[in-house]
Amino acid sequence: MQGMELKRVAITGLGLVSPIGIGKDRFWDGLMAGRSGVDRITRFDAAAFDSKIAAEVRDFDPADYMDKKEIRRNDRFVHFAFGAGRMALEDAGFAITPQNATQVGVLIGSGIGGATTWEEQHRTLIERGPDRVSPFFIPMIIINMASGIISILLGAKGPNSSVVTACATGGNAIGDAGRIIQRGEALAMLAGGSEAAITPLSIAGFCSMKAMSTRNDEPKKASRPFDAKRDGFVMGEGAGIVLLEELEHAKRREAHIYAELVGYGMSGDAYHITQPDPEADGASRSMRNALHDAKMKPSEIEYINAHGTSTPYNDRTETLAIKRVFGEHAHTVAVSSTKSMTGHLLGAAGGVELIACVLAIEEGAIPPTINYEFPDPDCDLDYVPNTVRKAPVRAAMSNAFGFGGHNATLIARRYDGH
Repeated sequence: MQGMELKRVAITGLGLVSPIGIGKDRFWDGLMAGRSGVDRITRFDAAAFDSKIAAEVRDFDPADYMDKKEIRRNDRFVHFAFGAGRMALEDAGFAITPQNATQVGVLIGSGIGGATTWEEQHRTLIERGPDRVSPFFIPMIIINMASGIISILLGAKGPNSSVVTACATGGNAIGDAGRIIQRGEALAMLAGGSEAAITPLSIAGFCSMKAMSTRNDEPKKASRPFDAKRDGFVMGEGAGIVLLEELEHAKRREAHIYAELVGYGMSGDAYHITQPDPEADGASRSMRNALHDAKMKPSEIEYINAHGTSTPYNDRTETLAIKRVFGEHAHTVAVSSTKSMTGHLLGAAGGVELIACVLAIEEGAIPPTINYEFPDPDCDLDYVPNTVRKAPVRAAMSNAFGFGGHNATLIARRYDGH
């Protein structure tokens, strides 16, 4: 994009489906209360599984957002995405009309997609035969259908795409959507991630990898990023979607601007299918690239919402990456992992966690890392342990790292009117 005069990108709408609350207000209240959304799995009988806990969304009714026919024809991850997308538009006070439809796009991803449908229809195939598999099976499982259904039902005719980069998906989706606006190819984009993978096969697969916490007797304490006794991540579900808008367009319609999206960086570890590079090269470059894009110094970042999965490898490596990028400021910048409360929403994590950053800027408060009890010598930063911290935040960074060595970093900054 060298030589181009880039548009500026405002964040004007927030939509959330999370294990600690539906909508931005309930989500924020949950973060401020340090409330854990983790409990025993109820979506299926998990008695035989090593990990019997998850952060489920328990109070979401798709009928609040979609009609019955569309509910039947779409997987749970699309229900979440559509609900969060509707919320983001309503929060922004933005209407998609015949006049602006070709300038409004959608870019939403998922790490796994229609897991519930896949397992249900495979069971139907085995028990009842191939003729009984739903004709909607394929469109219900494919990941791009979150963007597709939002576009179809809301009439958004602009750039329409999807991202799949495992747990970096939400960050990449928002960053890529921001680039589309910067290039002048859309006035507004609904962007983020959605995930609904709390299913027997998904949980079994992650258990077999020994990636998940088995602290089954203390579900609320199981997700404990950066704590010395962390033993794996806890799966969550939900969606985090933002409305990105070209700044001048947002100003003309007098929209509330939560923050400006100023930095996007990404990189590849080129190391291992699941483990992060132990030297933190990829994560470091992702953060540096975002800072370069934002034309900001490390010292200007006041809050980092860490990827912070509660796994031994990730938390140690991310700590090292922050030290390498931030130098002396690494020990003064506030770092927290909201996954301690929401669990790990996989492809939706980057969207949900950018929203946490935006609300930290908006509200002047930093969410805590709950369950931080036992310091780890390898994780020695300021993790905002256990209690919310009231503090002004001008600029915040969100990290999202995924299997396959995918790294995405976003930076949001308070909009001061200039």
